[in-house]
Amino acid sequence: MDERSAKVKSEVLRDLPAACSNEGAAVEFMESQRWGSAPVCAHCGSSRVYQMKDRKTGTRSTRFLWRCTICQRQYTVKVGTVMEDSAIPLRHWCYAFWAACASKKGVSALQIRRMTGLSYRSALFLMHRIRFALAGDPVTPARLEGVIEADETYVGGKPRYKGPHNKRGLGANKTPVFALVARGGEVRARVPKKVTADTLGRMIARHVNPLHARLITDESWAYTKVGRRFFGGHDTVNHSKREYARGDVTTNTVEGFFSLLKRGIYGTYHSVSVHHLHRYVAEFEYRYNTRKMSDGERTSKAIKQASGKRLHYREPAQRFGL
Repeated sequence: MDERSAKVKSEVLRDLPAACSNEGAAVEFMESQRWGSAPVCAHCGSSRVYQMKDRKTGTRSTRFLWRCTICQRQYTVKVGTVMEDSAIPLRHWCYAFWAACASKKGVSALQIRRMTGLSYRSALFLMHRIRFALAGDPVTPARLEGVIEADETYVGGKPRYKGPHNKRGLGANKTPVFALVARGGEVRARVPKKVTADTLGRMIARHVNPLHARLITDESWAYTKVGRRFFGGHDTVNHSKREYARGDVTTNTVEGFFSLLKRGIYGTYHSVSVHHLHRYVAEFEYRYNTRKMSDGERTSKAIKQASGKRLHYREPAQRFGL
């Protein structure tokens, strides 16, 4: 760990307990994480800003406002982030960010409600906003390279019957989750509408650089066509014949990510709607990709990612595309 990372870790973990219990400390913590020592206007980006203070006491305003001398607009640290237009105190936001980043398998809205006193509706939407902040760039994601493992799993639902035909989500109201994992690197997990060769092929093409990668999958026919594009080749393991590893040909890494996802959903959240599943998947993807960071660094990075994002109550149903 370099000197800068050690400093970030120590400062964040030092300041978080106070930020989770005191509103003034929470505001200062959020401002330091977002702007550092150089605050700027949340509207025009100008650095010519100042804190608004009470004329009688000389202390900061009760709303912790800033004012820009260029555009003459007032704002708080919430403006321009997932916290904008939220009446939830910042100390609760600090706690929720910390809990979401420090918990291996996530934290439920019911737990946030118990710890903060918020209503369940407010706690749930707060956590959805944080999951939205944790999500990576869906438009221009960084492409994976190296040894890439690809697989899909099915989440939720209950099978109506059991038998030899109850495979790959058949006979069950389950939702597919597709993931690509670079060994020793990052994961890309998405919720496709359906599992077909065309859908999976487009996802792989979007998130992997085939000129600098080798693809490893199971024996599914859905990967046959796209596998021909990989310069490093396409290897498979035959799970139907109980083959799970042949030398370095294995999908155990992506299966490990799926185990974390499922244990979190079934053990922490218990039930997740299809409408919001992509948010939970993004949350687990973020924690996996930052697994080598400390809890403090992970929390700090999450708060910084909250800038420039908005999530509304009546957002239409969507999945993280291809």
